[in-house]
Amino acid sequence: MESVILKSFLEAMSSERGFSNNSLNAYKNDLQKFLSFQSSKEVTIDNCTRVEIENFLKEEFDEGLSTNTRARRLSSIKQFFKFLFDEGVRQDNPTDKIKSTTKKRSLPTLLSINEVDRLLEAAHSFGKNSSSKAMNAALFELLYSTGMRVTELLSLPVSCMIGNPEMILIRGKGEYERLVPISLKAQKATKAWLLERNKSKKHKLSKFLFPSKSKQGYLNREIFFKLIKQIASSCNLNTKKISPHTIRHAFASHLLANGADLRVIQTLLGHSDISSTEVYTHVVDDKLKDLVLNHHPLSKK
Repeated sequence: MESVILKSFLEAMSSERGFSNNSLNAYKNDLQKFLSFQSSKEVTIDNCTRVEIENFLKEEFDEGLSTNTRARRLSSIKQFFKFLFDEGVRQDNPTDKIKSTTKKRSLPTLLSINEVDRLLEAAHSFGKNSSSKAMNAALFELLYSTGMRVTELLSLPVSCMIGNPEMILIRGKGEYERLVPISLKAQKATKAWLLERNKSKKHKLSKFLFPSKSKQGYLNREIFFKLIKQIASSCNLNTKKISPHTIRHAFASHLLANGADLRVIQTLLGHSDISSTEVYTHVVDDKLKDLVLNHHPLSKK
């Protein structure tokens, strides 16, 4: 019964709130751990109380799980019991008075412009043949040019690049769409990749810009993660420091450091809340200090 209810909950999150597959998998894993713990204590979702939920959270704390992980687990549990209450499966919500764990907002790992330049240069020459080199160049140029999330990048339809456009439409979290400009370098790299891509009959028939034999039909994210590490290693960069997300961070922080408006960056990144974008403001601390010291009337003799 619980597996059926969990499936219904995930379907509701998918259809009503437009959760991505990655988010749904995270919810599923969190709730399976919670339900497994309750089952070991002979507790069901019908008779689960606030005390049993807090016992689970205490167990998570004792195991040394991070604040962020525990905050996400509690959020999943809260959403689940809210669903049970709304659907009439339960007459109360035992999570109502449980305080959410405060997440620690960690500063993003930042890459310098020089490090990104080295990474992009390496991507253009990394690969066993001209096709793989062209694909790697297009992937990295597009990623840094637009600040896309990795799944947004890998699942791009080939139709978005028809006519060598200066802007592309990105479908992000919750199926929200946004238009993002792409640099001349990214346009040139993508055009070169399309020429190589269309030499393959299988690739030419695919609807994705970066097709593959994966279940989804486009380049697997795990393969792309490994590719980034390999290319970083080839140009002597710290592989622990570099991932698709750090390149997304580099896109945002470099724009901000060069004077871009925070609201514009929020739009480009696809953040629904400005607070998610504000984490990048620390990169311009020195520039703000310089601005005040040089331009505020009270700072002048």
